[in-house]
Amino acid sequence: MNRKRTLISDTFMVKRRNTGTDKQFGTHENGEFSTNREGPLDVRAALEYLMTLFPRKLFNDTLPPLVMKHQLYSLHGDKTQNALRERGELLMFQLGFDAEAFGLIFTADYRAKVLAGETGRETLPTVEKFLDTVLPNCSELSFDKDKMHTKFQFTDTEITQLVKSGVLTVRDAGSWWLSIPNSGRFTKLFIQGRRAVLAMVKKSKYSEVLRSDLESRRTTTQVKFHIKYHVHDIIGAELVECISTSSGTLLRLTET
Repeated sequence: MNRKRTLISDTFMVKRRNTGTDKQFGTHENGEFSTNREGPLDVRAALEYLMTLFPRKLFNDTLPPLVMKHQLYSLHGDKTQNALRERGELLMFQLGFDAEAFGLIFTADYRAKVLAGETGRETLPTVEKFLDTVLPNCSELSFDKDKMHTKFQFTDTEITQLVKSGVLTVRDAGSWWLSIPNSGRFTKLFIQGRRAVLAMVKKSKYSEVLRSDLESRRTTTQVKFHIKYHVHDIIGAELVECISTSSGTLLRLTET
């Protein structure tokens, strides 16, 4: 999918695609966020805001705050996003339900939740080794057997333990995705909520609705996350088009 990226200007302003307005960094307006810094710090601030929308209690605080990579596009271009990954501060995961479905988690949050979940388990020493040797320089989404054996010095038995613990999941014979333990329910509820919110837009007159109206609506039982979490999802995934009006941003269902 070809995406139109948001570019950072020399005056530290962001012109939002299809909204016709410039946003000063550091403001929150109708759920829209921007920051007053350029580069990795700027991206971090946007990620931190999105993660405040993550429903920790829904998962009994067992999952680290998780956002989708494309949700970041609703706030910020991805020009400098890789810098946080290269510095070991941010991890990216292929979530499996779509080829372009990538999750983002801060490394410190991931490490803390994984260790909490491993308390008292026989796999803990192997998982600790993985967190200490692989995560500090983890800019990859998957690992093959040769890398696990040669670079990171894991035996086949240890790799099996990592899969059992949920930090790795099988990609194909001899390779594994970096994964998030116990994230299956997140994926199910995320897809369910997205469909429900898109249905709300579709049922509106002309399949369009003001963003502020959508975000203030009472949701159905199918929506378990904060509705703003899903709004950033459908905007970032370009499932709706953002149109500037005198009444605010209008969301129009994208023709498929």
